[in-house]
Amino acid sequence: MSGFSGGNVNSRVVDILSGVVPLLKLICLTVIGLLLAHPKTQLVPRATFRLLSKLVFALFLPCLIFTELGESITLENIVQWWFIPVNVLLSAVIGSLIGYLVVLICRPPPEFNRFTIVMTAFGNTGNLLLAIVSSVCHTKANPFGPSCNSRGVSYVSFAQWVAVILVYTVVYHMMEPPLEYYEVVEGEGVEIEEINVENHDVSRPLLVVAEWPGIEDKETEHCKTPFIARVFNSISSVSQASLPEVDFGGENGGESSSPRSIQCLAEPRVVRRMRVVAEQTPVRHILQPPTIASLLAIIIGSVPQLKSVVFGYDAPLSFITDSLNIMGSAMVPSVMLVLGGMLSEGPNESTLGLRTTIGISVARLLVLPLVGIGIVMSADKLGLISSADPMFKFVLLLQYSTPSAILLGAIASLRGYAVREASALLFWQHIFALLSLTFYIVIFFKLTVENTVQGMP
Repeated sequence: MSGFSGGNVNSRVVDILSGVVPLLKLICLTVIGLLLAHPKTQLVPRATFRLLSKLVFALFLPCLIFTELGESITLENIVQWWFIPVNVLLSAVIGSLIGYLVVLICRPPPEFNRFTIVMTAFGNTGNLLLAIVSSVCHTKANPFGPSCNSRGVSYVSFAQWVAVILVYTVVYHMMEPPLEYYEVVEGEGVEIEEINVENHDVSRPLLVVAEWPGIEDKETEHCKTPFIARVFNSISSVSQASLPEVDFGGENGGESSSPRSIQCLAEPRVVRRMRVVAEQTPVRHILQPPTIASLLAIIIGSVPQLKSVVFGYDAPLSFITDSLNIMGSAMVPSVMLVLGGMLSEGPNESTLGLRTTIGISVARLLVLPLVGIGIVMSADKLGLISSADPMFKFVLLLQYSTPSAILLGAIASLRGYAVREASALLFWQHIFALLSLTFYIVIFFKLTVENTVQGMP
């Protein structure tokens, strides 16, 4: 009896260590980055971390995605993996509902209602997820078997294009400055100048540019204005004079008799305004290096003739993919070093409020993973998950458990909305995620690996 009890204790210790050790590896890399970038030591200048983040974004991450996803993807896999992008959409929708509950319960300042929903709904499904998967697989005794890293990176990469589309469409417009707040600032000539100085400061936090280098070059005419609110409010309550800088394509009071004005008059006003908003959506930013790498990997990997030329030991172009693979291996340590540099700057001052900050963190790091367990396990029982690979379900579960996406900080800076609040919230979420991820990774191992082993004949 004592031997049986001792075996259970040893098994529990192994389970706990299997969840703790991968994160300890990432924490070590993060601490190194923190020490190198800390203001008191300043062993590595801040500009170096900015350059490293650009290398991750433009080189290391695309190389990793292309080599791993391209070698694993096939037409059959595309059909089997359909639930991965659907899961990203589900996590965003459910996260938005939970974020709305956070707004009702915590009652943040009115100008941060949409910000609270966005920060609860959209998690880091990119770099951090790749780092966790790589750390879990970085041992021969990993619970997911051979080719663990290749399969895990492929699953994560296959989901990235959906997350990127959501960020540059839905999130971009949800993060526009509130109309009421913008009008108050606009009426006070001095304050609008102060805000512009803050948003265009060359010393903007590393957190803001960590996952979108060169963001300062992406600003457009309306990116820091409540564009949608001003457009749609003009339908009923706001006069046309309040929209002097918005071109509605020939709306001149019905005086013109040109074919274009007749066409505009025939077009419903709501549809016309939706078209104007769509034209201001930065869809061109979707085609970033990581997204292009994903598309190329899917195209080449899905065509056997192309795949045999690019991927494989005997492929004529294998020397190119080997070179890209070497560069891709630098992605994980570089990402964690940049994260350490980001955390070394500390949290910014925030007017969001302690209660709302705690509410968003609890909802994102504790509540949403529980909901994700229910969704993924239910989908598995209903036969919606066609892959029997435990790593497949592990990645699906991880998509619900990561802190808010760092890219949201870049969007906040681009829109000039809640920049300090996003920086502070992301800082505290990534600190507390060390504990929550350790807890949930142990649970995910039990739900995926052990259940798969028990279900085998």
